[in-house]
Amino acid sequence: MKASFLLAGIASVSVASAHTIFAQLTADGKTWPVSHAIRTPSYDGPQTDVRSNNLACNGPPNPTTPSDKIITVTAGTNVSAVWRHTLQSGPNDVMDPGHWGPVMAYLKKVTDAKTDKGVGDGWFKIQEGGYTNGKWATNVVIDNKGNQVITIPSCIANGQYLLRAEMIALHGARSSGGAQLYMECAQIEIKGGSGTALPKTYSIPGIYKSNDPGLLIDIYNQKAGFKYMIPGPPLFNC
Repeated sequence: MKASFLLAGIASVSVASAHTIFAQLTADGKTWPVSHAIRTPSYDGPQTDVRSNNLACNGPPNPTTPSDKIITVTAGTNVSAVWRHTLQSGPNDVMDPGHWGPVMAYLKKVTDAKTDKGVGDGWFKIQEGGYTNGKWATNVVIDNKGNQVITIPSCIANGQYLLRAEMIALHGARSSGGAQLYMECAQIEIKGGSGTALPKTYSIPGIYKSNDPGLLIDIYNQKAGFKYMIPGPPLFNC
């Protein structure tokens, strides 16, 4: 196991420029066009400063384009955040497979999803994947043609939300600030929720620290059977 980590790590260095963008959303059986209701950047680079306001919905050095669209989503259903290497890439070009790491999704209830910047309190985590049975969650998304499957909780209130999908690449995470965080926000309106639960919320920035065990880690120098700690707040469940 340790040797295989090292070999894969060497291979990943040569293709470290292969980044990714959350480019489309599939909801209620429909895959919307690229950038529809998503604040997508033209550049597919990461955020590396977990203290930055750009950690909420991305931003410089990856300036995002505003969207005046909102996608309706039914509570209790699965949606798919569709990831692509670039906005022009297809399902076989999602992300360098050597960019190993966790995958997460968050929601924030907002008054106006088209204008809310996402910065600050209000976020709660609704999906996460780490390292299971020898496979990283980023590779699960790659093998699924770039589809990150996310269940929208059935118990939350109806209304407008920001849906923040995130993949984190740990190939450079041996030193502080080396983890590469990729995220975009989709603008959605949830319908059909029971509103019986009020999730505990967290601030972005603030959900991560640069020395979190899940962000400061040498993934190529771990023993077989190691337990990876997914960063961020606890997972919300109805």
